[in-house]
Amino acid sequence: MPYVTTRDGNEIFYKDWGTGTPVVFCHGWPLNADAWDDQMKMVADNRFRGIAHDRRGHGRSSQPWDGYDFDTFADDLNDLITQLDLRDVALVAHSMGGGELARYIGRHGTGRVSKAVLLAAIPPIMVKSADNPEGTPDTVFDSIKEGIIAERSQFWRDTAETFFGANRPGNRVTQGNKDAFWLMAMQENIQAAVRCVDAFGYTDFTEDLKKFDIPTLVVHGDDDQVVPIAAAGAKSSKIIPTCTYKVYEGGSHGLANVPGTKERFNADLLEFLRT
Repeated sequence: MPYVTTRDGNEIFYKDWGTGTPVVFCHGWPLNADAWDDQMKMVADNRFRGIAHDRRGHGRSSQPWDGYDFDTFADDLNDLITQLDLRDVALVAHSMGGGELARYIGRHGTGRVSKAVLLAAIPPIMVKSADNPEGTPDTVFDSIKEGIIAERSQFWRDTAETFFGANRPGNRVTQGNKDAFWLMAMQENIQAAVRCVDAFGYTDFTEDLKKFDIPTLVVHGDDDQVVPIAAAGAKSSKIIPTCTYKVYEGGSHGLANVPGTKERFNADLLEFLRT
């Protein structure tokens, strides 16, 4: 299996499918590169080069005790891009991966990047405050960490319901969606699972978003029960200078995997990559 070695000696697993202009996918929490398989096949079938990596602490990558912050994640992404000598890259990121993408641009610029896609992404900041009244109360982040520590296997099964919107009438979520979520979540180490909650809950990406100087597509479901649209996609779309904003009516947090919204996102993604 292919790996790159980071500047601090950790190994980052990645998939590399197809040939052409590179499209690099950053997965959400608590998943790994497998979450992007449908989109990876689609871009490779359409003459792009799809690359998706497992974030440190997730999947097949190294599982160190520390380093679960967005400066580190962004530098890991930079190690991947520079060691593979990727240029004219389209970066596509979901959820927590959106923070990784934003911080990468904030720290490393867009010299190697031509486009960006933020899907149900966490920027600009998740936690509720006087300046961000639409955000998520910090008690929610505390309960997430408590659930992981208490019995993470059952916690992941329960979380899959709201992640995909399986608790909504008329949903099209499959048992396979939920099983795949659980399997990927169980491959994330428990230390990473807990530390990432602090990272994605409290990191402010506002200044990173202001540095975007490339065409950017922001996609968010208006029924996202994990990263509420009002605090995330709606705000990011106003901060990013060159942005196309698409709202998916009834779309869940995991809309790229659920039948119906998956096909819509794939079409929107391919159209954006081709423009």
